[in-house]
Amino acid sequence: MNQSLWNKMAVVVGLFLGFAGIMHFTGPEFFNDIVPPWLPPSQSFWTYVSGVAEIVIAVLLLRPATRRLGALAAVWLFIGVYPANIYMAWDWRNEEISQQLVSYGRLPFQFLFIWVALRIARANPDTTAPQAPGDI
Repeated sequence: MNQSLWNKMAVVVGLFLGFAGIMHFTGPEFFNDIVPPWLPPSQSFWTYVSGVAEIVIAVLLLRPATRRLGALAAVWLFIGVYPANIYMAWDWRNEEISQQLVSYGRLPFQFLFIWVALRIARANPDTTAPQAPGDI
């Protein structure tokens, strides 16, 4: 697929992450509940840190000059929050079937998000890096 499509996807992912990041501050209770409680120092800490990370990555993805960096950071973010999705699926095992489906459905979508972020990064090569030995 072409660069134009992946740049449009970068905007979609950037807007999604920006909205999600803001939600970490406007409704932290949901996010606190899906953070594994054994992670130090606290669930709120991880909610706010991941919210800040999502907002920063959103800005990076929305700016063409930083899009590749934002996409690579998104990959690491999606990997980093995967334990919360696993914990959510486990923690919601006794909830209504509709909620269980949501929690289980998040698990494979995380891999889709990782793949999309990798495609965005690939569509935006690092033009500042030397291309061959001796390049400046």
